[in-house]
Amino acid sequence: MGRIVFFFQEALRALKRNGAPSLAAIVTTVVTVVLLGMLIPIFQTAQGKSEEVRNQLSVQYALFPDATKAEIAATKQKLEGIPHVAEVTLIGKEQALRTLESELEDKRIVEELKFNPLPNSFEVKPDDAANLPAIQRAVFPDGPKGQPFTSIINNEFDRTFGQKKVEQVTSALKIILTVITALLVLASLMLIGNTIRLSIYTRRREVEVMRLVGATRWFIRWPFMIEGVVVGFVGGLLAILILWLGKITIVDPLSSSVSVLSAQSNSTLGFPALIAILFAASILVSTIGSGVTLRRFLKV
Repeated sequence: MGRIVFFFQEALRALKRNGAPSLAAIVTTVVTVVLLGMLIPIFQTAQGKSEEVRNQLSVQYALFPDATKAEIAATKQKLEGIPHVAEVTLIGKEQALRTLESELEDKRIVEELKFNPLPNSFEVKPDDAANLPAIQRAVFPDGPKGQPFTSIINNEFDRTFGQKKVEQVTSALKIILTVITALLVLASLMLIGNTIRLSIYTRRREVEVMRLVGATRWFIRWPFMIEGVVVGFVGGLLAILILWLGKITIVDPLSSSVSVLSAQSNSTLGFPALIAILFAASILVSTIGSGVTLRRFLKV
C-alpha cells in the first residue's frame, strides 16, 4: 500500500515539475477526443442515412392500358420469380395519381386534368440495392430500349433517381469519413505518443540515474504510467465536458429542425456509450504511450 502511495506521489510531483509537457499532453488528448467525439456520430449518421435510402430504392414498370387481370397476375408472378426480388407491388392508376398529387406543390395541376394519364405499374423492390441492376437486366435483357420479358410491360421508369444520388453521396461520404477517422486515430496516437515522449525525454537523466542505482524497470515505469493515467483522465474529462456542452447547446436544440442532427438520437451508439468509450480510450492510450515510450530510456 505504501509503495502505491509513493508511486502516486511521484507521478503528481512529476506533473507539477514538468508543467509544460504535461499540459501539452493534456491539450493533445482533449483535441483528439473532441475531434473523435464529433466525427464518430457524423460517420454513424451518414451510415444510417445511406442504409435508409438503400432500403427505399426500387424500380417501376408501366403496363399497357389493355393488359388483362390475368396477364397482370401472371406478370407479377414472373417478377416475383426473378432472383433478389424482395417485393412486387401493383400500383393502380388512381393510387399513382394520388401519389403524384401529394408530391406536387401546385395541386391545381392534377385538378385541371381531364382524365388520368398515369398507367398501372409494378413497383419492384430488391432485397439489396446492389442487386437492382441485375433485376433491371432480367426484365429488359436487351437494355431499356429493348423488348421486356413480358409483352404487357410498356417501359421502365425510375422515381428514385434522387434517392440513388443521395445513396451514392452518402456511400462516398462513408468511405471518406472512414479514411479520415483512421488517419485521425493514427495521428492522435502519434501526437500523444510524441508529447509523452517529450515529457519523458526531459527526465531521461532521472531515469538513467534510477537504473544505475539498482531500481527495477517496473519500479521506474509505474510513476510514468500513473502519470499517463492522470493525463488521459484529465484530458478525457475536459473533452467530454466540451462534447456535453456542445450537445446540450447546439445538437439538442437544433435536432427538431435539422434531420441530420435528429438522426444521431437513433444511432446504435448512444451519447453515454460514446463518451464512455472515448474516456476509456483516452486513459488507455496515454497509459500505454507512457509505458511504451519509457522502454528506450530503461536500456541502461
